[in-house]
Amino acid sequence: MLEIAGYENGPLVDGSRFLDLPLFWPCHLGSSLWGEEAQTVAFGPDWDDAQELHKTLSSLDEWPTFTVHLHSGYALHVVYRNVEGDHGVDYLLSHPDWTKAVTLATDDGHFMGPGLSWPELEASADQTSTSGVANPHARLLLLFPMLGDADVPEAAAPRLAAALTELTIMEDPTEVARVLLENQGQWTPASWREADGTWICDGSHSFRNPENHFALPGPQLAGIARALRQ
Repeated sequence: MLEIAGYENGPLVDGSRFLDLPLFWPCHLGSSLWGEEAQTVAFGPDWDDAQELHKTLSSLDEWPTFTVHLHSGYALHVVYRNVEGDHGVDYLLSHPDWTKAVTLATDDGHFMGPGLSWPELEASADQTSTSGVANPHARLLLLFPMLGDADVPEAAAPRLAAALTELTIMEDPTEVARVLLENQGQWTPASWREADGTWICDGSHSFRNPENHFALPGPQLAGIARALRQ
């Protein structure tokens, strides 16, 4: 079993076997595929197979976990939290010096986020690593559900479409990329700004908005900003 500091409440298992399954990606990105039309474009005729895969990903016995290592020594973790009656995907950040990982976003019925901006998503995807998830396309799509950015650049759509083209069998990855960027998870896309060297946002459900009573402490917010942009 895998271990993440402070997150020992489930049977974490390496989820890398799912990364080469084309249907894994629309399943993982499902919270940004709102409506029947979007799901039809993303899943095509494979809806039944996707439902079976979702059951596997939601097994109470194994919680698929993916780790994206960063140059800063930090690591991002994507955990399928398969608690009975409380399924969801948690997005965590850990560091060897921390006693526990911190939650950046949760993708479930009680969602919290966003967890990062587009520049942070792209920077995290492009960092090289010899362990964990190494493919930059896979890193981008794994972390995408954390995104909430009201000011994504024009280059975001073709970058996302390239990842979908590489890893999926979608008939129209360009259209799916457009839909994903238009929806961006369950929260309203946030505005990001730098304050005293720390990148923060105005998302009402975000741990990275210091105005929220549940926001992460200032030193952690600064550390997160450094980790995600190096």
